[in-house]
Amino acid sequence: MKPVSARPTLTSSADEADADDASPYATINDLHRSDIANVTRRLLILFALVAGLVVACGLTYSLAWQSGIDHLRRNAAVRVDRTTSALKSTLERYESLPYLLAEHPIVQDALVDPTPANVQRANLYLDDLNRHARATVTYIIPLDGFCVAASNWRGPGSFIGAGYLFRPYFVDAVKGGVGRFFGIGTISQAPGYYISQPVRREGKIVGVAVVKLDLEWFQGVDASEPLVVTDDHGVIFLSSVPAWKYHTIRPLSGPVADSIYQARQYAQQPIAPLPVSIERTLEGNAQIVRIGGGRYAPRYLASRRGMGEPDWHLITMSPVDPVDADARKATIVTAFGYVSLVLLAFYWRMRRARVREVMRSRALLQKAYAELNRRVAERTADLSQANEQLQKEVAERTRAEQELRAAHDELIQASKLAALGQMAAGITHELNQPLAALRGFSDNTRVLLERGDQASARENLEAIAALTERMGKITNQLKLFVGRARPRNARAPIVRALRNVVALLQKRLQGVEVDITLLVADSGTRTLLNLADDHPELVAHCDDLRLEQVLINLLGNALDATADLHPPRISIEIEVADANLSFVVSDNGPGIADDVLPRLFEPFFTTKEMGQGLGLGLAISSSIARDCGGSLVARNAPDGGALFVLTLRRARVQTSHTTDPLTTGS
Repeated sequence: MKPVSARPTLTSSADEADADDASPYATINDLHRSDIANVTRRLLILFALVAGLVVACGLTYSLAWQSGIDHLRRNAAVRVDRTTSALKSTLERYESLPYLLAEHPIVQDALVDPTPANVQRANLYLDDLNRHARATVTYIIPLDGFCVAASNWRGPGSFIGAGYLFRPYFVDAVKGGVGRFFGIGTISQAPGYYISQPVRREGKIVGVAVVKLDLEWFQGVDASEPLVVTDDHGVIFLSSVPAWKYHTIRPLSGPVADSIYQARQYAQQPIAPLPVSIERTLEGNAQIVRIGGGRYAPRYLASRRGMGEPDWHLITMSPVDPVDADARKATIVTAFGYVSLVLLAFYWRMRRARVREVMRSRALLQKAYAELNRRVAERTADLSQANEQLQKEVAERTRAEQELRAAHDELIQASKLAALGQMAAGITHELNQPLAALRGFSDNTRVLLERGDQASARENLEAIAALTERMGKITNQLKLFVGRARPRNARAPIVRALRNVVALLQKRLQGVEVDITLLVADSGTRTLLNLADDHPELVAHCDDLRLEQVLINLLGNALDATADLHPPRISIEIEVADANLSFVVSDNGPGIADDVLPRLFEPFFTTKEMGQGLGLGLAISSSIARDCGGSLVARNAPDGGALFVLTLRRARVQTSHTTDPLTTGS
């Protein structure tokens, strides 16, 4: 029995030895499989968490954006309905006014028998009616198309005598219908809405009665968000954004553009399409549009309503950026909440894992630390790379912005140089005064020849020859605007130059009170200057023709400023200092406006009416002063009127006197 019982004992010992030898390898394999399983599980959890974050953020953004758009759409619908009703009620309030005007006997008498008495009665009646109805202008037109009576008959921009055969509202009324038309006035150049009715006498149409309304106030009724009104062709004629006016929301066909041009509906305004792109169409006749080019162009929720009669459309533009911002904020809050919950769950799990980590071996702990360091290094490298990339992008953006600014400056300069093609017309501006003087000398010479005064006639002919030569030199001075001429050591006696200028402007100076004084700065003495005396000691560093050109411009501007005054006064004061000579030209005109003063010496800037000047006179004068080492400034005089100061370097003349006769009183 003992051998039998001993065999199991030996076998058991051998199995235990084999198990002890295999246990280290089994433990390593198990640990390896466990690590792989843990990593896989963590990756799956991380993927699930990231996917959950993306889904939560996307769902939040979609719901918040849709909710904001719905709220914005409802508010926009209420606003466009309210604004449409306000505009339509305004138009309907004046709809019957032309009909009542057409039925009045005074209007019918003026159209049937346009005698001065009937026309005067019609003017008074239209003036009174227009004032009580608070319309812009009311007027009547016979069948020949030329206005005979108007409410603005007293004003300088009266419609009387103007032709309207090409206007659609006149054509519609002559055909027996009601004319409705929006356009820019051919006389006043002011936009307005025209309503016309045919005027009948004994069942026969004898003319047209028209009422013009000013609707410019409407585009400022609700300026919180952009508002536009388009006509039946899609042209924007009312807009709270001035840059959008006279643009189209869709391209115009050739016949439509020709009809707008022939009717002079928008005068000379260029009609260009507004850069509108539709991104999305919503219910309730609303669209999400982007106005402008590029990905950063502003987006709007456009709500459209039709006016019915007239066939206008009112469109309100509600910015979508606040909705996008609110959706982004909601998404950020959701992301932070989600991340906070994940971090809290992760913290709770880490607390549990930390208890288990205590029982792990030191090798696994070191391995975990190494893995963590590796990941931190990778993340740090990624962040460093991203930071470098961001810095490169910032540098590229800065360089691009500088290049864009430089290109913009070059474009402005190129535009100015392109405008130089128009400078040929500036010759007229510069030669008006010499031509007027030539006319005066010619008329005087003819009288002298008739009287037989040959000597005086010869002097006039010599003056005409000198003026002709001076006109040729003046045309060469226009090159001063293209580039700076090199200053020359020319000298000009200022009294002789002033005497030539006064002779040149003699006809325009008739009836103008001109005071010419001489002020010595050192002694403070002021005396009247006799232009017959030469004063050879008063010489400036400047070409004599250039000096006369500047003085002609200054005196010409002073004459223009005092043209409507009674009596006109111009003061010319020559201030003499040791190193400088100054011309102070002042007038009793209205002065210079504050917004005009900074731009006074800019080329092509003028405050005169169209066709009366190119804005080159002061620009050329300032260039001449700088080339001669002097300056030309403008300001308003303390007692009213404009004041120009031309300062030039004084040239010393070698004479027998050792001192300046002006300063010594000789």
